[in-house]
Amino acid sequence: VLLEESGGGLVQAGGSLRLSCVPSGLTFSRNGMAWFRRAPGAEREFVAAISSSGETVSYDDSVKGRFSISRDNAKNTVYLQMNSLQPEDTAVYYCASNERGHSGRYSGDYDYWGQGTQVTVSS
Repeated sequence: VLLEESGGGLVQAGGSLRLSCVPSGLTFSRNGMAWFRRAPGAEREFVAAISSSGETVSYDDSVKGRFSISRDNAKNTVYLQMNSLQPEDTAVYYCASNERGHSGRYSGDYDYWGQGTQVTVSS
């Protein structure tokens, strides 16, 4: 199984980015998907998750109202639209999947992880 993230980069505060994750080697439509992030010197933390059907989503309070997770099962892709970015959003963002199809908020809920994509927000 391979999860490939893309879309990271450098953006000014207040700007937007859209991350994409394309898994291979699994049945995407059956997998719950999530985004986590790890800021410098910090633990990895939950950002957002979406169930296999897309009907259930959840967000960490720190990104609620600014970030939006979505998926396109026809394209085998999960997205994270990030608006109103702030310097504290600077982190490596990781895509994760679980074969149970749910939208858990904990690292242990996920079976597979991508290598991460760097997001840097300048003030």
